[in-house]
Amino acid sequence: MTEYLEVAEKRVGLELDEFLCLAYPLANKGFIRRQIRAGRVLLDGSQARPADRLRISSVICVEFTQADLPTAPQAPSQAIPILYEDDETLVVDKPTGLAVEPERWRRDAACLSGALLADAVQRQEDDGEESASGSVDFRPRLGHRIDKGTSGCVLVAKTLECERSLRRAFDDGRVGKIYLALVEGEYPESGGWDTIDRPLAPDPRRAGRMHVSQNGKPSRTRVEVAERYAGFTLLRCEPLTGRTHQIRVHLASEGFPLAVDPLYGHRDAILLSEIKRGYRPKPGAVERPLIARLTLHAHSIRFPDLAGNPDESITVEAPLPKDYSHVCTQLAKVRPPRR
Repeated sequence: MTEYLEVAEKRVGLELDEFLCLAYPLANKGFIRRQIRAGRVLLDGSQARPADRLRISSVICVEFTQADLPTAPQAPSQAIPILYEDDETLVVDKPTGLAVEPERWRRDAACLSGALLADAVQRQEDDGEESASGSVDFRPRLGHRIDKGTSGCVLVAKTLECERSLRRAFDDGRVGKIYLALVEGEYPESGGWDTIDRPLAPDPRRAGRMHVSQNGKPSRTRVEVAERYAGFTLLRCEPLTGRTHQIRVHLASEGFPLAVDPLYGHRDAILLSEIKRGYRPKPGAVERPLIARLTLHAHSIRFPDLAGNPDESITVEAPLPKDYSHVCTQLAKVRPPRR
């Protein structure tokens, strides 16, 4: 089956692959580019290139069908909260346990990119502007990534130009992120920010793990004490570089691993019986963990106002999830700071 798409005025100037990504939102860009290069997409009757710019009333002939499309990333059953939105950007509050992109060995599992695509398609349907190809008004693009077990702020670009601008802003240090990290041990109080400056590289002894290595890439994290408890500390962490697992590895290298981190720490959950002296469970009751996921939360993000004045910044905060807030409340009650 052949489908003909006409270029509307608002799409003039787009690159061909970008146009088709909007027309077929559940197809990834790699698939779209392969179809163009294979000659299954014609622009005004001629073979085209992915980067060809579109003109008003250009006609695109598409010779692949919906059945040819690769499996789209899956959306979770629960909607993802949107913390901020303008014409160029979104900030969403990612829950813990949700991967940002499809996982290598679990392609059918839900992920944040699937949720963002599903939301874009639903918006178009709600506006009553769905076309035969199921196009969307914008295709969300992740500005950065956070670990599956980490909750909190994720910045999303709504246009290709915005994505490129955010990439430059990250490179120039004009995007700032603050994480809250509950760690084991009592981090020394310096009265301000400390900087952990240690290069990181993949650990050759264990796939998927990072470690401090003199042959690694430069990596720096600023750290400040937010709250103190007996045996634990809540830290503010600002990564100045963007390495995989950077905060987790840096804190562990200082002797203060996340309170819950099976990969770099010592436990996969915190129980009340573990932190409360004299704790006695109810007869026959099974104790539930206070928290059973990474004790790392992307609390805030600061980025240029690309929809207004790029010289000014927007700061967005994600509230502490209930389990994280609960464990901090319990620590304040049963593990007050040492005098």
